[in-house]
Amino acid sequence: MDRFQEMQVFVRIAERQSFTRAADDLQIPRATVTNLMKRMEARLGARLLERTTRTVRLTHDGEAYYRRCVRLLADMEEAEGSFRNAAPKGLLRVNLQGTLARHFVVPALPEFLSRYPGIELYIGEDDRLVDLVREGVDCVLRAGNLQDSSMVGRRVARLEQVTVASPAYLERHGTPGSPDALATHRAVNYMSSATGNALPLEFTVDERVVEVNLDAIVSVTGTDLYTGSAVAGLGLVQVPRYRVQNELAEGSLVVVLPAFPPPPMPVTVLYPQSRQLSSRVRVFAQWLREIFDAAGGLKVG
Repeated sequence: MDRFQEMQVFVRIAERQSFTRAADDLQIPRATVTNLMKRMEARLGARLLERTTRTVRLTHDGEAYYRRCVRLLADMEEAEGSFRNAAPKGLLRVNLQGTLARHFVVPALPEFLSRYPGIELYIGEDDRLVDLVREGVDCVLRAGNLQDSSMVGRRVARLEQVTVASPAYLERHGTPGSPDALATHRAVNYMSSATGNALPLEFTVDERVVEVNLDAIVSVTGTDLYTGSAVAGLGLVQVPRYRVQNELAEGSLVVVLPAFPPPPMPVTVLYPQSRQLSSRVRVFAQWLREIFDAAGGLKVG
């Protein structure tokens, strides 16, 4: 096994904080991983990893060596690809926001895998901001304004949003004519996984975004629950239009305050700041932009 392959194993151990998980990711025996690290540390004359019964952590020397290895491996992959004009290949671990995945990404995956047959996809579904390095994820697709400075983002779309409520709710509370008329209304609270706080409703008034906080009797953390609560007449919600197309068509939800729309919701591919962008992540991010570009009814940019 050459030194670049040794570096790949070391980097995976460092990121996954486990010899076993690294061996599983790289599909090599755990004993091989253990022996490889012993040889590497002996050759370098330095201890790179602190091993306990529960986890594996980088030493001070290990942290410095890890940063160099990440850069060297990225440079080597880029150099080999440019000289050979090789198609990206290998395992790509991605984590997708559920409704985006089901509506846009998964139906188009056969085309991506046909275009890049050397890529093997491992897909997780989540709304939270995962720890990409620790969990061994290469990139995530998320909707909304994200503030995590440890990650680099590439915008792939901006989704048109609408404020909606059920006909039964509007019959009880009336149909507001402007955001100023919302004092007697209530919302379904959507709780941010990042802050734990309820997200305010947002309206565009004279080209400015105005935030409105309404009373709520129901708070949720999932997108399906959020839409379902609106259908049940529990309050106003704001969602991307694509997510409630069926409910709008069948009349179980109605658009409210269309002259004061919420700002478009950004959709972003995120990857760790500590890594250079691999060719696998680069082509996946570009492909995501293409499928959102091709989707109807979106504001993309």
